[in-house]
Amino acid sequence: IEQQIRPWEVLDAQVLDLLGRIRREDFVPAPHKALAFADLELPLTHPAVDGEVMLAPRVEARLLQDLALKPTDKVLEVGSGSGYMAALLAHKARHVTSVEIVPQLKTLAEQNLAANGVTNVTVELGDGAQGWSKGAPYDVIVVSGSLAVLPEALLQQVKVGGRILAIIGEAPIMSAHLITRTSDKAYDTRKVFETSVTPLQAVPPSHFQF
Repeated sequence: IEQQIRPWEVLDAQVLDLLGRIRREDFVPAPHKALAFADLELPLTHPAVDGEVMLAPRVEARLLQDLALKPTDKVLEVGSGSGYMAALLAHKARHVTSVEIVPQLKTLAEQNLAANGVTNVTVELGDGAQGWSKGAPYDVIVVSGSLAVLPEALLQQVKVGGRILAIIGEAPIMSAHLITRTSDKAYDTRKVFETSVTPLQAVPPSHFQF
């Protein structure tokens, strides 16, 4: 936290406290537990499958900070992975719906969340790249992987006043964008930081670009 996360402008005391309380090593697959806090993306399956990774700790921390979650927020997470980001979100929001396209990872996320006593997350199996209409609209949507473009469906599934945080672009140039819905048809977009992360799996084409 002191050497990797604070230098990345993560200074919110509540976020730093939460990172200290939610044991990241509990969500890292056994072969990689020694690397739980390494500044890199960790494979989620063994043997590793391309695209199935945990985001680097500093990226997770920045996403959590820049979302500025409220206790009343209903959150959609696209890409459950190991369940770690869902656990962080759940401790700051009312409820999290986390959608995972890989059955093995859905099971992993559910097991990790249950083992850590997180009860306000529902893990769904499906392609969340077009959102998850069953629970829409959401106060917050966060994408745990990068997108070449932002799907129109995600814009439609966030409430007026709600926000989307997604890493958009193609390697090596990607930026995290915080998109706030200001009315039925208007959105305010702010670039909050630059990074490069593994693309989200199975993202269909879209028409909304920055």
